[in-house]
Amino acid sequence: MSLVRLKIKGISYSQTQNGAYALILNEVEGDRKLPIVIGAFEAQSIAIALEKEIKPPRPLTHDLFKNFADRFQIVVKQVIIHKLVDGVFYSSIICEQDKVEEIIDARTSDAIALALRFDAPIFTYKTILDKAGIFLKFSPKENDENEEDDSIVVDEILQEGETVEIESGADTHGYREMSLDELHKELDKAVASEDYEKAAKLRDEISKRK
Repeated sequence: MSLVRLKIKGISYSQTQNGAYALILNEVEGDRKLPIVIGAFEAQSIAIALEKEIKPPRPLTHDLFKNFADRFQIVVKQVIIHKLVDGVFYSSIICEQDKVEEIIDARTSDAIALALRFDAPIFTYKTILDKAGIFLKFSPKENDENEEDDSIVVDEILQEGETVEIESGADTHGYREMSLDELHKELDKAVASEDYEKAAKLRDEISKRK
């Protein structure tokens, strides 16, 4: 079976389902999206890996795994989403130590969080993408009057299995009123208190000002 390489397109949250996040994977050489529902902890860990400017003061679980693997010269070579059963994706982590390759079963959210930290490619089989992949059907509007579109769209994904193009993080009116110095101070506080969801939103607002 042929493998299809994927990249992370976006991650956002649901307003109607507490703790539910949607991770959108996009085929590298195509337009199909693969939506995967993940939990809050896994969403936070993936978001931290994507936000290169945010450095946790202490290692998260996936960071600890990366440090452990580095110490014992274990390399994650790739992640493969290899099975889809009743809406649940199953993944394998392909590791190597001393030129010996091992395959480890993992939840897809954990596998992707580790792939990001090891800069390892993410793949799925063409049959899975043919079954669960969805073409872009809707894009949230870009103007400020529709800042809730992301979460509404995520609810549609969770309820109907539809996927869309999503920007990470939700905008907040309060941040727009703050100066850059105030934003940077709040960002430092958020990272120090390990509130990484808030930190990601602050970083997004800072990036808009540059």
